[in-house]
Amino acid sequence: MSETASATPLSAQELALMNKWWHAANYLSIAQIYLLANPLLREPLKLEDTKPRLLGHWGTTPGLNFLYVHLNRIIREQDRSILFVAGPGHGAPGVIANTYLEGTYSEYFPEVSQDADGLARLVKQFSFPGGIPSHAAPTTPGSINEGGELGYSLSHAYGAVFDNPDLIAACVVGDGEAETGPLATSWHSNKFLDPKTDGAVLPILHLNGYKIANPTVLARISPEELLSLFRGYGYDPIVVEGDVPDVVHQAMASAMNTAFARIDAIQKAARTEGKTERPAWPMIIMRTPKGWTCPKTVDGLRVEGYWRAHQVPFTDMANPAHLKLLDEWLHSYKPEELFDENGTLVPEVAALAPKGNRRMSANPHANGGLLRRDLRLPDVTPYAVTVESPGHALGEGTRVLGTWLRDVMKENLPSRNFRVLAPDENNSNRLNAVLDVTNRAWNAETFDYDDHLSVDGHVMEILSEHTCQGWLEGYLLTGRHGFMSCYEAFIHIVDSMVNKHAKWIKQADEVAWRAPIASLNYLLTSHVWRQDHNGFSHQDPGFIDHVLNKKAKTVRVYLPPDANTLLCTAKTCLESRDRVNVIVAGKQPEPQWLDMNSAIEHCAQGIGIWEWASNDKGG
Repeated sequence: MSETASATPLSAQELALMNKWWHAANYLSIAQIYLLANPLLREPLKLEDTKPRLLGHWGTTPGLNFLYVHLNRIIREQDRSILFVAGPGHGAPGVIANTYLEGTYSEYFPEVSQDADGLARLVKQFSFPGGIPSHAAPTTPGSINEGGELGYSLSHAYGAVFDNPDLIAACVVGDGEAETGPLATSWHSNKFLDPKTDGAVLPILHLNGYKIANPTVLARISPEELLSLFRGYGYDPIVVEGDVPDVVHQAMASAMNTAFARIDAIQKAARTEGKTERPAWPMIIMRTPKGWTCPKTVDGLRVEGYWRAHQVPFTDMANPAHLKLLDEWLHSYKPEELFDENGTLVPEVAALAPKGNRRMSANPHANGGLLRRDLRLPDVTPYAVTVESPGHALGEGTRVLGTWLRDVMKENLPSRNFRVLAPDENNSNRLNAVLDVTNRAWNAETFDYDDHLSVDGHVMEILSEHTCQGWLEGYLLTGRHGFMSCYEAFIHIVDSMVNKHAKWIKQADEVAWRAPIASLNYLLTSHVWRQDHNGFSHQDPGFIDHVLNKKAKTVRVYLPPDANTLLCTAKTCLESRDRVNVIVAGKQPEPQWLDMNSAIEHCAQGIGIWEWASNDKGG
């Protein structure tokens, strides 16, 4: 099978209209970066029309816009549910431009209307005081992957499609982002995907060659090595490359047709023919110039196709030559042919947007709280450790918790909305009872002596804290529930991911149309007080410090002293919404202090005095 798409499936009319959408999205992206006013250039461009400080990233944006219009064609023609995950960190000008062109942005923010006044607000607010950030955020319709820090797009995309059989996540991976450890590992997520009960991810490597000031690794290896790399990861790559828009449009349309046909064939084989062996899922490698369609040179220096296009291609607007160059660049997209006298996108181009919830910016999975169903949680009392008097019984808190989580899993398996995750530590953390009712998800080679591995398992284990975290975030953000365990000393690996998720929760709470999602729940074991086996290397309680510098509305830290309080705490955490919950609990046999009634009372209070352990009886 050829890895290069070269057919010409688009009619001349389709090609012309798709080019106009692409031009409109590019135009609005540049306007957001540069303009403070005069968004349609109805007046001669003046210095006062530009922002005093230019912020934003152009380099990745034309590629994102190009992919967006091609995915929209697939949605319209094939009635697909597609989630757009933009990995390149600051590609928000393009993502926002497309959500505006689809009309969704104006539905969520009526003041940013589909006219000249709305366009003026759209361009002014970008990277401007009191406005919106230069990366995707909770304010970006259709987004679950916040830009800025790189590396998590692909694990978010896979987390989104687990247990979502009709959803396809089109995940654009920047070639700079592809150099990060989390992203490099997350390519292996295809070994954990069940084509029968899960959806599909279409990874699209956006190979434009440069980071902020350097070439990217994947752009500077041979085509054979690049293809071998992704075939080795288990993908079936399709290459689209070029710099002539009409030619690349045709090649991308062919690639999209091929990729979605392959996805259909894989899912049909699994769902109707019972084929369970791991397929080679399609992916697309798109090689186009950095900053495609911007000025080729500025002040005699290369810009298009080079790292100088990564952020703002030229910034000295007080220089008349630069102001003239910006005016020519914007006019090259012919805005007068794209927007009518009212400032509204012309009807024949607007018709390229899918309808209603089929718009990627309105896909319900991107606002997962709307789809969230509460878990069925068993009462914790039957799982209680018998404590006749404080300290006289021994128990393993997390092992007891495991029996309750087993039944949480059992109760919710029919709904397929709960997963337990760990970086190869589920059994070590004494949660192995969960494997009585489900297996570990696994779609790679298996042997007859393997333990609890199956394609449809709901325990997720890979020796990558980043990937577990990314999967869980994607799963939660699309409306489901989860529980992750990890050793206390190693949870620091995801410190910055926790930061970003906590910020997402905080900002989403301020966006009226974002519905609450299930909380991000951690169980940390092998804690600092019980490291008599592993020793000093495994001692680091600092994650608590890291979490507690967040606002109390967003985070909770629990230190349950025994099994019964751990049960109560876990139930509280799984019932909560829009939080990061951290439970630190021992997994070794320890004295048990509270009977269940006392544990329930203690957890309700949050803190208390144990009179039987107090020298003044609480006085």
